Amino acid sequence: METGSWAIVVPGHSVAGRVSGRCRRVLAVAADLAERRAPRVVVFTGWAAAGARTEAEQMLDAWPGRRDVELLAELTARTTAENASRSLPPLLERGIREAAVVCSAVHAPRVRYLFCALYPRFGVDCQVVPARTTPTPAAVAWELAAATVARRQRRTALAELEAALRV
Repeated sequence: METGSWAIVVPGHSVAGRVSGRCRRVLAVAADLAERRAPRVVVFTGWAAAGARTEAEQMLDAWPGRRDVELLAELTARTTAENASRSLPPLLERGIREAAVVCSAVHAPRVRYLFCALYPRFGVDCQVVPARTTPTPAAVAWELAAATVARRQRRTALAELEAALRV
């Protein structure tokens, strides 16, 4: 990937309304990647319950990486599929053609299924960069449960993108 022509995307994860330790580890991996390969933009994506600060805002505040790149918070995505569909339009607006999505290792298969199915349809190459994190039983159970709805969510996300981008 050429410097400045690519982006880093970080889907959020929180526990009880606060960015999780796992998410902080993902941020550290993303920051390290940004140091090595100067992206044009880093997108943090994630929502919050009413009245709380969003995951994206919290990640932006906690970002340990470089500040000489554009840092963008996407505040509305509530699912991983929405992280994919709602982070893509800002990338396209900036002429991004390659993106690295940084997530926890336990989340990587679903991220790959969703992001890497949607991004290339709109001309953005996608790679998933898993951060080494210890999967908790709850995280594994969550991913297994979420896998049962991933196909439907991917179809919904694609329809949302097609409508937003008028494809």
